Amino acid sequence: MDFFDILISASFWTAAIRIASPLIFATLGELICERAGVLNLGIEGIMVAGAFAGWMAVYSGTGLWTGVAVAMAVGMLFGLVHSLLTVPFGLSQHVVGLGVTLLATSLTYYAYRLALPEVTSPPKIEAFQPFEIPILSDIPLIGPALFSQTPLTYLAFILVGVVALVLYRTPLGLALRAAGENPAAVAAQGLSVTAIRMGAVMVGSGLMAVGGAFLTMSAFDSFFFEMVNGRGWICIALVVFGAWKPGKALLGAILFAAFDALQIRIQQTPLGADIPYQVFLMMPYFLSILALIVMSRRAEVPAALMVPFNKGER
Repeated sequence: MDFFDILISASFWTAAIRIASPLIFATLGELICERAGVLNLGIEGIMVAGAFAGWMAVYSGTGLWTGVAVAMAVGMLFGLVHSLLTVPFGLSQHVVGLGVTLLATSLTYYAYRLALPEVTSPPKIEAFQPFEIPILSDIPLIGPALFSQTPLTYLAFILVGVVALVLYRTPLGLALRAAGENPAAVAAQGLSVTAIRMGAVMVGSGLMAVGGAFLTMSAFDSFFFEMVNGRGWICIALVVFGAWKPGKALLGAILFAAFDALQIRIQQTPLGADIPYQVFLMMPYFLSILALIVMSRRAEVPAALMVPFNKGER
């Protein structure tokens, strides 16, 4: 199979959309945080915690959607910790975010060993299965890629529209964007910048955790610590790539996922036998960095991003 055959195969794009799905959840979560003026570097750890919490809930006997809800609740709890330290107390968002990543990862490891002390290999659960949408799934190329996915993938795409609608068509979205651009104007209208920012970080962190839960409950059927594998840091870059807009961030997630799916398939070609596999593993990250450089030159950063706000200050 040559390069062109790979790009026009339905299996390639089906894999790309599947790989993109957790990135979409987490990128939307980070976008909501940053639109409100808070950089959330806890994303990597929150995704790990969400992956474990959702999987453990299902393994303990709850339903799959209950597992998703548990993962989101755990993510929101870490978001509460992050927002308390960064918004009312004004601590460094960089330091707190890294601290949350370390805290979430360490607590997850501890909870895993506490719950399954004798287990040498992660137990499996009955994960979400692909659901084919009648008629639409029969469309050549596009059908299998977009309409033969698991329910969480459909939810990820729906949320892109929901987040865009809320941000640009509702008073809540206007207040959230203003909190990241001109928080003094928000306070002048009698609204609480602290409440808006804390709420945004909690909701955004919940979506990050759902992105992690996708890995254990949709992409795979078990949990292991290396499964997030830097996806959280990629999502931070995707927010910049998407210029803090949900639609463009979606395209960025699909682009990165396509690079990732492509490198896997190229390794299986004659070319892959002549080149060290590490080169192919590096390829999606390298190409994403190039795309990020190109797109970020024209991106407009929220004016109050990472700027603490104290009522009464100007």
